[in-house]
This record gives sequence, structure tokens and C-alpha cells, in this order.
Amino acid sequence: MHYKILSSSLFILLGFQHCLARPCNDPLVSPLYASSFLASSRYNFLYSANFARLYGSSGWSPAPKDRQPWLQINLNHKYRITAIATQGTFNSYDWVTKYTLLYGDRPDTWTPYIQRGGNSTFSGNWNYYQVKKHTLHHAVTAKHLRFLPLGWNPAGKIGVRLEVYGCSYDSYVMAYDGDDMVAYKFARRTYRTLKDHIALNFKTLERDGVLMHSEGMQGDMLTLELKNAKLYLHISLGSSTVHEVSGHTTLTVGNLLDDQHWHYVTIKRYGRNVNLTVDSHTESAHCNGDFEYLDLDSQVYIGGVIEPGMPHLPDRLNFRGCLENVFYNGINIIKLAQRKMPEIRFPHRQKTVRYACQDVLLKPLTFSGINNYLQVPGIYRRNRMAVKFKFRSWDYTGLLMYTNFADNLGSLELGLSEGQVNISLMQPGKKRLVFGAGYRLNDGFWHTVDLVARDNFVTVTIDEDEGSPLRITNFFTVRTGDRYFFGGCPKTSNGSMCVTNLKAFHGCMQQIFIDSEPVDIDIMLQRRLGRYSELLLGTCGITDRCTPNLCEHEGRCIQSWDDFICICDNTGYKGEVCHKSVYKESCEAYRLNGKYSSGNYTIDPDLSGPLKPFVVQCNMKTNKAWTVVKHNRMDNTKVTGSAMNRPYMGDVQYYNASWAEVTALANTSEYCEQWIEYSCYKSRLLNTPSGNAFSYWVGRNDERHAYWGGSFPGIQKCGCAINRTCTDSRFYCNCDADYRQWSSDRGWLNYRDHMPVTKVVVGDTNRTGSEGQFNIGPLRCFGDRNIWHTVAFTKATHMVFPTFKPGTSADITFYFKTTADHGVFLENSDDRHRNFIRVELNSTTDLLFIFSVGDGIINVTLRSPWALNDDEWHQVKAEINVKMARVKVDYQPWVVRRFPAQSFVTMEFTKPLFVGSAEHKLRAYLGCLRGLRLNGLTLDLEGKVSEEEGIRLNCTGQCLNATVPCRNGGRCVEKYGYYLCDCNNTAFEGFYCSKDIGGYFESGTWLRYNIRKEAISEDARFANTLDPHNFSLGYNQTSEEIELSFSTIQKPAVLMYVSSFRKDYIAIILKTDGSLDLRYRLGLFTQKYVVSSRNLADGYPHFVNITRFERDIRIQVDYMAPVREKIPLLQDTKFDSPKSLFLGRVMEVGEIDYEVQRHNTPGLIGCLSGVRFSNIAPLKMHFRPNATNMNITVQGHLVESNCGVFPPVLPMIPLEADPWYTGPVFRYIHDDTPSGPVLALIIILLLLLVFGGLFALYMYLYRYKGTYHTNEPKNLESPGSAKPLTEPPRKEKNLPKIQEEAKSD
Repeated sequence: MHYKILSSSLFILLGFQHCLARPCNDPLVSPLYASSFLASSRYNFLYSANFARLYGSSGWSPAPKDRQPWLQINLNHKYRITAIATQGTFNSYDWVTKYTLLYGDRPDTWTPYIQRGGNSTFSGNWNYYQVKKHTLHHAVTAKHLRFLPLGWNPAGKIGVRLEVYGCSYDSYVMAYDGDDMVAYKFARRTYRTLKDHIALNFKTLERDGVLMHSEGMQGDMLTLELKNAKLYLHISLGSSTVHEVSGHTTLTVGNLLDDQHWHYVTIKRYGRNVNLTVDSHTESAHCNGDFEYLDLDSQVYIGGVIEPGMPHLPDRLNFRGCLENVFYNGINIIKLAQRKMPEIRFPHRQKTVRYACQDVLLKPLTFSGINNYLQVPGIYRRNRMAVKFKFRSWDYTGLLMYTNFADNLGSLELGLSEGQVNISLMQPGKKRLVFGAGYRLNDGFWHTVDLVARDNFVTVTIDEDEGSPLRITNFFTVRTGDRYFFGGCPKTSNGSMCVTNLKAFHGCMQQIFIDSEPVDIDIMLQRRLGRYSELLLGTCGITDRCTPNLCEHEGRCIQSWDDFICICDNTGYKGEVCHKSVYKESCEAYRLNGKYSSGNYTIDPDLSGPLKPFVVQCNMKTNKAWTVVKHNRMDNTKVTGSAMNRPYMGDVQYYNASWAEVTALANTSEYCEQWIEYSCYKSRLLNTPSGNAFSYWVGRNDERHAYWGGSFPGIQKCGCAINRTCTDSRFYCNCDADYRQWSSDRGWLNYRDHMPVTKVVVGDTNRTGSEGQFNIGPLRCFGDRNIWHTVAFTKATHMVFPTFKPGTSADITFYFKTTADHGVFLENSDDRHRNFIRVELNSTTDLLFIFSVGDGIINVTLRSPWALNDDEWHQVKAEINVKMARVKVDYQPWVVRRFPAQSFVTMEFTKPLFVGSAEHKLRAYLGCLRGLRLNGLTLDLEGKVSEEEGIRLNCTGQCLNATVPCRNGGRCVEKYGYYLCDCNNTAFEGFYCSKDIGGYFESGTWLRYNIRKEAISEDARFANTLDPHNFSLGYNQTSEEIELSFSTIQKPAVLMYVSSFRKDYIAIILKTDGSLDLRYRLGLFTQKYVVSSRNLADGYPHFVNITRFERDIRIQVDYMAPVREKIPLLQDTKFDSPKSLFLGRVMEVGEIDYEVQRHNTPGLIGCLSGVRFSNIAPLKMHFRPNATNMNITVQGHLVESNCGVFPPVLPMIPLEADPWYTGPVFRYIHDDTPSGPVLALIIILLLLLVFGGLFALYMYLYRYKGTYHTNEPKNLESPGSAKPLTEPPRKEKNLPKIQEEAKSD
């Protein structure tokens, strides 16, 4: 029998798993007959309900006068529903933009499908042809569906085609009345499992009841129960009284589960890990205790526990309601009960078991609109009024019921205010009577209100508590009116019908009685005896927005009908969902924010992470802040009687903080240290490095360490071994000498990754006379390495980090520095990129926070008033939660995008987190990044440094190690992927500012640049005197730099002259002997300085640099050593009101110094190049003009030339490194060359001449070669045959013969 049961169970389990694994995505609507469709109305027969099939040729549209249209579908069988898809009416302007889906087992009892976030509204279509499909986040089972359109295209009407997807579903149901139960007997006496999978569905109207229960002899237990409409799972894998181990663990999930809707429960356990899921809400836990297996005895109870003498468990009620498909490790217990299998046991005196669920038809109403109300008729002019109804709501205020008395005798109002029912009675000429009843009635549960009124007497009973009704006895008259308003007043109501100051009620009502008669809403509406607006009939759509609690860090959730708020008081956190910490992450962060006084501070090292804030002592110094955390082992702890097999373990309990929180502090610090000391009397400490340590200390992650203070990790030594000061040189610790005298080993532990010290283990004090004492100093840390962690991206690449799993809230903080105009800082997404989050720089001023975490792609754009790519550090903060998303940069205000109520944020990413670009290295960021934190966790950017990938340590781009540095004072502009040279303030141009700009001055040529148009005013001079660093004058009066190169053979000449509106001037004069002088006049006197005594008018280029700061002048010519001069003390240091700069010749109006005038004629005939006076480059401005350079005047013929260029000291720029190099430069061919045909003829003649000469040379050489062969002497056979040597040689005509003969010879 057991074998058969086991085989059957295994078969069922495999079949169950196969069904779960099979895709549940079959179309359920398209195969239906027309009779399965029903609607509230139709536009005409062409828009009937049966045309509402996806991809059909028409669609369903209701009648225009239908105030609450609906489309209903009978699936004929119960199915598991997984998705719904909609279209608009074919080839029309008719489509639905939003709708609600109701489902149920009966056509008169409905359950609204609630999406994540408590929203029952689905988004619809935006045109008639595209399909909008919603995959349900948790599947439901239903036989009937109802489609409620809530919004549609304003240019058309309601129109829909739809399809529902799912799969077949076998339903095995059993009804329980509180005195029923089913027990499933295990195949063996004890049932031992390592993993379990339990699933069941239930619905009920009761708040309490046991769904499942089983126990074991060793304290193992499994109980699933409803308590106050919440689901509780109590599980214990066993308890041990000897070791004081309690294995009891409780999980809680869900709320308002007494709503008569089906709820789907799943329990999964593997070892000590257990998950409890109701609908789509899952809670996880790690079971207490040390055991892994669940050992249960003989049986498991379903629906309650009924045994002889025990009708139910102590303090627990049996379940009342319906259970469906109760699976216990693959075994369908209700199915076995229907078949009356022997392993199923019913209680004695068991009544007839009902394997069907008969719903109680309560017909609830949902008041969910802004102006919702229900108007029902009443009996006119009765002297007794009786109203009774049930309601449930989360709102603090709202109108429950209002009626006017007949004969203008006043009105009576029932309202919900601050969680209680207020009764307001108003009659003409009398004071308004207001009374309250009940307490905390806005808790979401059903509450009954029973009101009875007659002349001079009103009774109100809440929740049928007859012991404490509210009675009002005053003088008033009651004559009932002909109508009652529930939930609100009509918007068009006049003063005689319904007047109230209360807002509309949001919640549910049911079982309404007027004068002891039930109000049947269906019959009332069919006969048109009542009216209503914005109601949902036949269902209660209330949902609990605080379960699960989206308020983090123990924030308190308070909800209304369509929203919730978080109360963050006394949590240490702030924000919409209590996500952000109100404290800084370290003492260093407080110091950097202006806190310079030492004392106790609260820090939160992981900020928005799960760890709590704690109090530390901050010792503020000038350049650092020490964080000090004290504990219980700072005084000596005496140890005796310990051995290696029974060591003494001294836990270090830090004040105000857990080990995890202190570890987080050490992780975020730059440096940490902790003093450790062990005093010994005949007690060994570490002994030898080769053996097991007698004593050790435990650090983070429960890792043991056998090195002592003053030593280093991994060597099992004390500080005295490092300093060579141990008592006995044979040992590495003073205590290891094992002397009968007191000794000690002490020192600082400063390896941060091992800290803090969490435990000290002592194992050698069990010998006679042995004793040890230890103490641990406070943990001391300084610095905050999270502030830095700096890298630079110099190529299109990215870093890859593990997937970001933020839950429902995320905050991102980092600093960036760039010159690029775009780039993605970070991105994380799922496999299909439907769920993602990204922060990027979109332009020079726009920073985008883009995400798709719920309902489409949304971006929050911050538009900065100034450029963000200015190569300065900028801080970015981005946050997202169910309430809103926002982003800010530096001290600019937040840019906020608030979400509508009932929104849900799901950040379920599957791909790795990319930093530096989007996926596939798209839109790569080039620049520096530091301090990247996600939900308080700092990412180790420095650990991902790779020069090959283009990721550098610290903020180092291309300027630091440029292949060719910018020359001649050019400023390197960092582009991180490359660099540019800014030549604006130089007299040069080119990619590296290496190309000179010069000109040739012919006789009489000069150039003038106007520096100022008027003299400096007294006010400006006074302001500059108060602040010498004030550059409002446009130049610096006390310093200047002059650079130029020249070549000439003409002398004398004034190379440069700078005049002023006063008598000040600066002149560089080439004298008649070729020497070069510098003349300064600053104030009353003129000072002369010799620049060079050599003859520089030698036709070669010469370079001159003159730099003055205050009274110091530095002069350098060519490559000669610089000469330093001083301006006398009697002379001023300010060059006052400069006027004009002259090159080539001085043409100033007014008085000119005699020496300057003497050398001014005939002017410069030669070359000037690279001329710069401070930030003025006159030749560059002349030859490279722009719209702002309008202050130059040139007289004569000034031709651009580089004849005055001085040979550079730096080597030539390699051609491969010069981006301006395009190939060899050919000389320019003037226009007076021959025309094309003539030039071609000349080239042809030249070629013919060359080839002719080559041919003649060839023939000449070939002739002599033949002569050599023919004149070769033959071997003489006899003296007589020899020819006379004086006979001239004869040229034979037949050369081939001669050659042939020669060969024969």
C-alpha cells in the first residue's frame, strides 16, 4: 500500500511540475462562441459584444447613453489567466485608453485585478491597430471576466477588441464551516524533508482561522493561519533545551485577506531558507536554530485541527471559507479527499463534506470616484428612521450617509471623521447637534453602523456592540424623507437635496438596510428607483497600500484610499519613503561640512543602506577627523582555566553599534587602528609560527588572525619580533617564553581589511599558576575613501559591476569632471531593455536621469544655467522611489518628476551594471569619475583600472603625458580621449601652438594696436589700489611679459614701443651699433637696460624675452643665460594707462623721448615674429583677424613671413604626431608658366631626347663588345700559321661565323 501511495504521489508531483513548466499563454477568447459574450449595451448590431475579438473586423462599442458600460466574457470553464491584450475598433478612431479588469467564478461576484502599487487601472491603446498587451504580475483563476472601460479617445468613442491568455485549470474545492477538517496521513510514521513545496488557494470572510497544521516530536512544527486578516507561517525545524536553541520562526504576509476573493499561497523551503508568497507578495526568512530538516509526525491537518476532546487548537479558530487545490509536496490533498483515499482522514461525526464553494452574495459597492454617490429611495414621512450598513475604508474623513427630513425639519448626516463616525443632526432654529461613535474605524476592515432615530432619541451602534451604543436624547422631531444619499452628494444637487461639508467617501459598502428592508441594488437600478455615479458594482476594490510596507528603515506607513505616506520620525532617515539618512557617513564628512568641534556625533556609514546609524566620538583635528568607537573590553579582562580545546572567548561588544555597522565604518575609512595588549604569567600567546596559536583574535567576517599588535598579517609574530626586543630571542612573543613572571605583548593593529576586532580567544591559562589578561583599545579611524575613488575614462569603454538590485528605491551619487558634451555615466537593465535605469550627460548643459521601471520610458532632465563640461568637479544626485524621481547637480535645485498615486516601481535588472557607457560601449563617457555610490554602497572604481582599456587611476587624461606638449605657452585643454592646445593667449598657432606668425616690414611700414581709448579714471585707480588683484582695468599694471624674435641688417630701429596716456612708456631699441636696449619710464624717470651688447643686426633671427614683476626684470636673448635687473626704489612700479603698441616704427602723437625719436628713423626693415605683449599678440591679430579685433592700424606694405622665426629649442614635431600634416609641400608654380599643351610638348621632347641618348650609348657599348670577341687571338698550331703582329686587324663581316669559330676553338 505504501508503495502504491508513494508511486501515485510521485506521479502527481511530476505531473504538477510539468504543468507548471508548460507555457501558459493560450488564447482563450478567440475560440469562444458568440453566446459567451455579453455587454451592458451596444452602439448598433455592427458593434455587438461578440465582435470584440483581437484582430477582428469590427469591435465592441456601447451605446452613447450607457453611463457604466461593461463587456463580459464567459470562458465556460475555469482557466488560469496570465495576460490580456487590447486593440481599438478596426479602421476607426475608437479605442480605450484605460480600463479595469474584473474576474470571478460567478457572473454576479467580481474581484478587481490589482496591479503592483495597488492600481486597478490598466493602460490601453493609443491607436486602433496596435496591440497593447499586459502580462499579469501574478496569475489568477477565473471563469468569468468583465472589462470596464474608464477612458477612451476623445475624438472617437469606446471601442475594443481583446484577447485573454492563459491555460486550462483543474479546480478541486472544499468548503469549511469551522467544524470541518481533513488530515493527510504520511506514508511513514515520521515525515523527514530537506525541502518542501506547499501551495493552496483560499477565500473567506473571516479574519482568523487555521489553514494548515502539523507537528513533530522533537519540536518541529508547521502552521499556516489567518490572524486579523493577515497570513502567518509558523515554522520550527527543531529546538534544543540543552544548547538553548529556539528554532521557532514566524513570517507574515498580506492584509485584508477576508475579502471573499481567491488568494494564492505558496510556501517554498530548502533547508533553513523559506519563502512565503501570497498573490505576488513574497517574504523570505532564514529559520532560527541549527537544523536543516523538518521532521513531522504521521499527518498534516488542513482547515483546522479536530480531535476527540479538542475541537480546535488552543487560542486558534478553525478555518471558515473555501480551500482549493491544496498541494503538499506535489500531492493534491483535496483531490484525494474527493476520491476518499485511505490516506485521508476526516474527524469523527463528520458531517457531509461540500466539494463546492457557495459564495455569500453580499453585492458590495466600491466608491472610488471624486464625485461618487449612491441615491436610494425611502418611505416618506415616517416618525422612525432605521439605517444599517457595513463599510470599510482607509480614509480619515468622508460622507457615509445623508438624508433630509420631510416638512423642512432639517437633516441627519453620518460622516467619517478622524477614524470615528460622527452623527450630525440639524433642525431649523436649533443648535446643530454633533456626536461621535466608534474608534479607529478607518483600519480597512468591515464595520457595521446601525442607526435608529425617532422623536427626541437617536441610537447608533457600531459593530453590533449592544453593550456600548451611543444614545442621544434631545428635543427634535423625525420625519423621514424620500431619499438617502450614501458616499457623497450629487454634484448638481440643489440645497434641498444634499448639502454637506464633508468630502466624498472612498471605500466599500454592503448590506444596506433602509427601515429594516435590504436595498437590492440590481432591482433598484432596473426599476430606476435610484441613482449613482462613479461606483463599481458587485465588488469591493479596496487594497492595502501599506502591505508590503514601502516605508524603509522602520518608517510608519499611513494610507488613504489611493495613496500612502511614510512617517519617518525617530528613524534617522528622511524622504518620501524614509530612504535617505539624515546623518553624515563619517566624522570626516562632518569636518568637511564645517563641523570643527570635537564631541559625540551620529554617523551612518552606509547612508541609505540597511545598517542603522550609531553614535561615535569625533576628535576633530586641523587636517583630519578621528572617529572613535568604544566597547566593553577596554579594561583588562582576566582569564584563567582556558585551554586550546576549551578556550575563553571574549566577545567585543561595541557601544551603540553592531559588528556589521562598525565594519562598515572601517570599510569607508582611509586608515584604522586598534590597540591590543595581552599580559601573561606563565601563559603562552602564539608560541611558534609553525604551530597552532594558543590565542588569537577574530576580525570581520569571523576570520581568525594569529598575528599580534605591532606585527603584520600572516606571519604569526608579535611586535617585539619585528623590533627584535623579545625577552627570549628564540620566540617571537614575550609571553611565548613562558616565564613565571608577568610580561606582555602589545601594539597597534592597523590592517584595515581585518578590522574591527570582534572577539579575543585565549587558550593557555589552565596550568597551575597560569593567568592572562587582555584589553582592546577603541577603534580609531580617520579619512573617508568614499569621497575619492577616482578614475579617468580616456577611451570608449566601460566598467562592469554586479547587477544593481535596489528594490523599490534607489539613490545614486557621484562626482564627474569632463570636457565632453555627452556621455553615459552608468546604466543597468534587464535582458530585453524594458526595465532600465541610466544617468547621462546629454549636452553641455543637460543632465538626464532616464528610466523605465514601471510604465514606459520617463526622463528627468536638469538644464543647468552654465556648462557642465567645464573640466571642473560637479556632484550629481539622483533618486527614484514609488513617489517620484528627482535629480540635482551641485547646489542647483532638485528637478522633480512626481508619479501619480498607485504607481509601482520595479527595478528588477538582470544584466551587469555598466559604468562609463551604455551597453555595447555606446555613448561612452570621457572624463573623470569619483565617489560613485548606489544605495549607500561605494563602488570600487579603482579596482577596475586598466590602461589598456583606457581607464586610468586618478583624474589623469592626455595632458599629463602628452606625446607632444603644447608649446610657446599654449594651454593644454583636456579632452580625456585626446587633447587640444589653446593658443588664444599666445602669438602662435597650430595644433601644438608651434607655428610662428610673423611679417616682413618694408621701409616705412609700421603697425599700431590701440590698448585703451582713454586714460584710467581716478575711481578705477583707487579701486585697483585697494585691491591690486582686481583685473577690472583689463591688464596688470605691475607686471608684463614681452616676447618677440626678429632679423634685420638695417639699424637703428625701434622694434616695439608701448605708449601711455601719461608719460610712461616701454621701448625696445636696436641701436646704430646693433646692440639692443630696453627703456622703461614708470613715473618721473627713465631707466635704461642693456638687453644685448652684441651686434644683433646680422641678418640672423634672434629671440628676446623680457619679464617684469614689480621691480624685478628678467631679460634673455637667444639661448644666453638670463640677466636680472632691478627697478630703482625711487621709480614707480605701475605702468599707468597704456595707450598704444607700435611695431616697426613709432608714430605716436605728442611728446616722444629723445632717444626713442633718434632711433625711430627710417624704421625697421626686416622681420618680426611671435610678438606678444602680455596677452596681446598684434601680428596674430592682424594676420588672423576676427570680429573683435578692430584696434589695429597698419601703414605700408606688411607681408606675412616667417623670416624672423628663431630656431626652436624643442625638437621638430614628428609628422605622424602632427594632425595638420597632409603630405609634402610642393613649390608654388606661378601663373606665367607655359600652357598645358606646350608644357606637354616640352616634356615629350625631353623624354625623346633622354631615350635617344640612352639608345646611342647602348649601340656604342655593344659595338666595342663585338670587337673584343672578334679580335681575340687564336691558339697557334705552328709558327708558320701565325700572322704578323704588325698587320692591322681586319673587321670581319660575318660576325656570327667568327663567333661560332671562336666557340669551336
